[in-house]
Amino acid sequence: MKTTPSPLFSEIGNTIKNLHPETISNERKKVLQPLIDFIQLKVDGNQEIRINFICTHNSRRSHLSQVWAQTMAYYFAIKNVFCYSGGTEATALFPVVAETLRNSGFQINTIKKNENPVYSIKYTDNEHPIIGFSKKLDNDFNPKSEFAAIMTCSQADGGCPFIAGAEQRIPITFEDPKAFDNTPQQTEKYKERSLQIATEMFHVFSLVNS
Repeated sequence: MKTTPSPLFSEIGNTIKNLHPETISNERKKVLQPLIDFIQLKVDGNQEIRINFICTHNSRRSHLSQVWAQTMAYYFAIKNVFCYSGGTEATALFPVVAETLRNSGFQINTIKKNENPVYSIKYTDNEHPIIGFSKKLDNDFNPKSEFAAIMTCSQADGGCPFIAGAEQRIPITFEDPKAFDNTPQQTEKYKERSLQIATEMFHVFSLVNS
Protein backbone atom coordinates (compact mmCIF):
# COMPACT_ATOMS: atom_id res chain seq x y z
CA MET A 1 0.00 0.00 0.00
CA LYS A 2 1.25 3.45 -0.89
CA THR A 3 1.79 5.81 2.00
CA THR A 4 0.11 9.18 2.43
CA PRO A 5 1.53 12.35 4.05
CA SER A 6 -1.07 12.35 6.82
CA PRO A 7 -3.74 9.79 7.57
CA LEU A 8 -7.34 10.03 6.51
CA PHE A 9 -9.78 10.60 9.34
CA SER A 10 -10.04 7.25 11.09
CA GLU A 11 -13.71 6.68 10.33
CA ILE A 12 -13.10 7.23 6.61
CA GLY A 13 -10.21 4.78 6.82
CA ASN A 14 -12.50 2.22 8.42
CA THR A 15 -15.12 2.80 5.73
CA ILE A 16 -12.51 2.16 3.04
CA LYS A 17 -11.21 -0.97 4.75
CA ASN A 18 -14.74 -2.39 4.71
CA LEU A 19 -15.31 -1.85 0.98
CA HIS A 20 -15.48 -4.88 -1.30
CA PRO A 21 -14.01 -3.98 -4.71
CA GLU A 22 -13.84 -7.68 -5.55
CA THR A 23 -17.62 -7.60 -5.96
CA ILE A 24 -17.46 -5.22 -8.95
CA SER A 25 -18.66 -7.11 -12.02
CA ASN A 26 -16.50 -7.50 -15.13
CA GLU A 27 -19.09 -5.53 -17.08
CA ARG A 28 -18.83 -2.64 -14.64
CA LYS A 29 -15.02 -2.81 -14.71
CA LYS A 30 -15.20 -2.21 -18.46
CA VAL A 31 -17.24 0.94 -17.78
CA LEU A 32 -14.59 2.17 -15.32
CA GLN A 33 -11.56 1.32 -17.48
CA PRO A 34 -11.58 4.50 -19.62
CA LEU A 35 -11.25 6.61 -16.46
CA ILE A 36 -8.33 4.46 -15.28
CA ASP A 37 -6.70 4.89 -18.69
CA PHE A 38 -7.21 8.68 -18.63
CA ILE A 39 -5.63 9.00 -15.18
CA GLN A 40 -2.74 6.69 -16.07
CA LEU A 41 -1.99 8.65 -19.25
CA LYS A 42 -1.78 11.88 -17.24
CA VAL A 43 0.38 10.27 -14.55
CA ASP A 44 2.74 8.89 -17.18
CA GLY A 45 3.03 12.34 -18.74
CA ASN A 46 3.55 14.01 -15.35
CA GLN A 47 0.47 16.15 -16.01
CA GLU A 48 -2.26 17.44 -13.74
CA ILE A 49 -5.35 15.22 -13.62
CA ARG A 50 -8.63 17.11 -13.76
CA ILE A 51 -11.88 15.17 -13.45
CA ASN A 52 -15.29 16.84 -13.60
CA PHE A 53 -18.20 14.67 -12.47
CA ILE A 54 -21.39 15.81 -14.17
CA CYS A 55 -25.05 15.14 -13.39
CA THR A 56 -28.24 17.01 -14.25
CA HIS A 57 -28.71 18.94 -10.99
CA ASN A 58 -25.26 18.59 -9.38
CA SER A 59 -26.98 17.67 -6.14
CA ARG A 60 -26.31 13.99 -5.37
CA ARG A 61 -24.32 11.51 -7.48
CA SER A 62 -21.85 14.00 -8.93
CA HIS A 63 -20.93 15.28 -5.47
CA LEU A 64 -20.53 11.79 -4.04
CA SER A 65 -18.31 10.93 -6.99
CA GLN A 66 -16.22 14.09 -6.66
CA VAL A 67 -15.64 13.58 -2.94
CA TRP A 68 -14.83 9.88 -3.11
CA ALA A 69 -12.56 10.26 -6.15
CA GLN A 70 -10.55 13.02 -4.46
CA THR A 71 -10.32 10.93 -1.30
CA MET A 72 -9.19 7.79 -3.14
CA ALA A 73 -6.57 9.73 -5.08
CA TYR A 74 -5.15 10.84 -1.74
CA TYR A 75 -5.47 7.36 -0.23
CA PHE A 76 -3.45 5.81 -3.06
CA ALA A 77 -1.01 8.76 -3.19
CA ILE A 78 -1.82 9.68 -6.79
CA LYS A 79 -0.49 13.22 -7.09
CA ASN A 80 -1.93 16.25 -8.89
CA VAL A 81 -5.53 15.02 -8.95
CA PHE A 82 -8.19 17.73 -8.91
CA CYS A 83 -11.81 16.60 -8.81
CA TYR A 84 -14.79 18.81 -9.60
CA SER A 85 -18.52 18.47 -10.12
CA GLY A 86 -21.17 20.29 -12.10
CA GLY A 87 -24.62 20.01 -13.60
CA THR A 88 -26.60 20.99 -16.64
CA GLU A 89 -28.34 23.28 -14.14
CA ALA A 90 -27.58 24.45 -10.59
CA THR A 91 -29.87 23.51 -7.68
CA ALA A 92 -28.38 22.66 -4.28
CA LEU A 93 -26.28 19.93 -2.74
CA PHE A 94 -28.96 17.72 -1.20
CA PRO A 95 -28.58 17.77 2.61
CA VAL A 96 -28.82 13.98 2.89
CA VAL A 97 -25.67 13.72 0.74
CA ALA A 98 -23.77 15.84 3.24
CA GLU A 99 -25.17 13.76 6.08
CA THR A 100 -24.24 10.51 4.33
CA LEU A 101 -20.65 11.70 3.88
CA ARG A 102 -20.52 12.87 7.49
CA ASN A 103 -21.63 9.39 8.58
CA SER A 104 -18.71 7.93 6.62
CA GLY A 105 -16.27 10.09 8.57
CA PHE A 106 -15.92 13.29 6.55
CA GLN A 107 -15.68 16.55 8.47
CA ILE A 108 -18.34 18.82 6.99
CA ASN A 109 -18.99 22.46 7.80
CA THR A 110 -21.43 24.85 6.20
CA ILE A 111 -19.57 27.89 4.88
CA LYS A 112 -22.62 29.68 3.53
CA LYS A 113 -26.29 29.10 4.20
CA ASN A 114 -28.77 30.01 1.46
CA GLU A 115 -30.83 28.26 -1.20
CA ASN A 116 -27.59 26.78 -2.55
CA PRO A 117 -25.43 26.18 0.54
CA VAL A 118 -21.64 25.96 0.34
CA TYR A 119 -19.93 23.18 2.29
CA SER A 120 -16.37 22.53 3.37
CA ILE A 121 -15.70 18.77 3.13
CA LYS A 122 -12.47 17.47 4.69
CA TYR A 123 -11.04 13.95 4.61
CA THR A 124 -7.75 14.62 6.45
CA ASP A 125 -6.34 17.35 8.67
CA ASN A 126 -3.77 18.96 6.41
CA GLU A 127 -5.30 18.94 2.91
CA HIS A 128 -7.43 21.70 1.45
CA PRO A 129 -11.12 20.88 1.89
CA ILE A 130 -13.35 20.00 -1.02
CA ILE A 131 -15.77 22.87 -1.58
CA GLY A 132 -19.22 21.45 -2.22
CA PHE A 133 -22.06 23.40 -3.78
CA SER A 134 -24.31 23.03 -6.79
CA LYS A 135 -23.11 24.68 -9.98
CA LYS A 136 -23.41 24.43 -13.74
CA LEU A 137 -20.67 22.40 -15.36
CA ASP A 138 -19.15 25.51 -16.98
CA ASN A 139 -19.10 27.50 -13.73
CA ASP A 140 -15.89 29.48 -13.17
CA PHE A 141 -15.13 27.19 -10.22
CA ASN A 142 -14.60 24.33 -12.69
CA PRO A 143 -11.83 23.77 -15.27
CA LYS A 144 -12.30 25.13 -18.77
CA SER A 145 -10.04 22.66 -20.59
CA GLU A 146 -7.83 19.58 -20.18
CA PHE A 147 -10.27 17.56 -18.07
CA ALA A 148 -12.25 14.34 -18.26
CA ALA A 149 -16.03 14.79 -18.13
CA ILE A 150 -17.55 11.89 -16.20
CA MET A 151 -21.29 11.61 -16.87
CA THR A 152 -22.78 10.21 -13.66
CA CYS A 153 -26.41 10.16 -14.81
CA SER A 154 -27.99 9.07 -18.07
CA GLN A 155 -30.04 12.28 -18.34
CA ALA A 156 -26.94 14.47 -18.36
CA ASP A 157 -25.19 12.04 -20.67
CA GLY A 158 -28.03 12.21 -23.17
CA GLY A 159 -28.73 15.91 -22.68
CA CYS A 160 -25.12 17.07 -23.14
CA PRO A 161 -23.80 15.67 -26.40
CA PHE A 162 -20.89 18.13 -26.21
CA ILE A 163 -18.89 19.25 -23.16
CA ALA A 164 -16.77 22.29 -24.02
CA GLY A 165 -13.11 21.86 -23.10
CA ALA A 166 -13.31 18.18 -22.19
CA GLU A 167 -10.43 16.06 -23.41
CA GLN A 168 -12.52 12.97 -22.88
CA ARG A 169 -16.15 12.21 -22.08
CA ILE A 170 -16.74 9.04 -20.06
CA PRO A 171 -20.20 7.78 -19.05
CA ILE A 172 -20.12 6.16 -15.59
CA THR A 173 -23.75 6.34 -14.54
CA PHE A 174 -25.28 5.52 -11.17
CA GLU A 175 -28.85 4.94 -10.06
CA ASP A 176 -30.34 8.05 -8.44
CA PRO A 177 -31.01 7.72 -4.69
CA LYS A 178 -33.49 10.59 -5.10
CA ALA A 179 -36.10 7.93 -5.86
CA PHE A 180 -36.09 7.14 -2.12
CA ASP A 181 -36.37 10.69 -0.80
CA ASN A 182 -38.82 11.01 2.10
CA THR A 183 -39.21 7.24 2.41
CA PRO A 184 -38.15 4.90 5.23
CA GLN A 185 -35.36 3.63 2.92
CA GLN A 186 -33.82 7.07 2.35
CA THR A 187 -30.82 6.79 4.71
CA GLU A 188 -30.06 3.23 3.65
CA LYS A 189 -30.25 3.97 -0.09
CA TYR A 190 -28.05 7.06 0.08
CA LYS A 191 -25.48 5.07 2.04
CA GLU A 192 -25.72 2.25 -0.49
CA ARG A 193 -25.08 4.61 -3.41
CA SER A 194 -22.24 6.37 -1.59
CA LEU A 195 -20.53 3.06 -0.82
CA GLN A 196 -20.97 1.87 -4.41
CA ILE A 197 -19.27 5.02 -5.67
CA ALA A 198 -16.54 4.72 -3.03
CA THR A 199 -15.92 1.11 -4.04
CA GLU A 200 -15.67 1.95 -7.71
CA MET A 201 -13.37 4.91 -7.12
CA PHE A 202 -11.21 2.62 -4.95
CA HIS A 203 -11.00 0.22 -7.90
CA VAL A 204 -10.09 3.03 -10.30
CA PHE A 205 -7.28 4.57 -8.28
CA SER A 206 -5.92 1.25 -7.01
CA LEU A 207 -5.04 0.33 -10.60
CA VAL A 208 -3.13 3.51 -11.38
CA ASN A 209 0.64 3.13 -11.31
CA SER A 210 2.31 6.29 -10.04
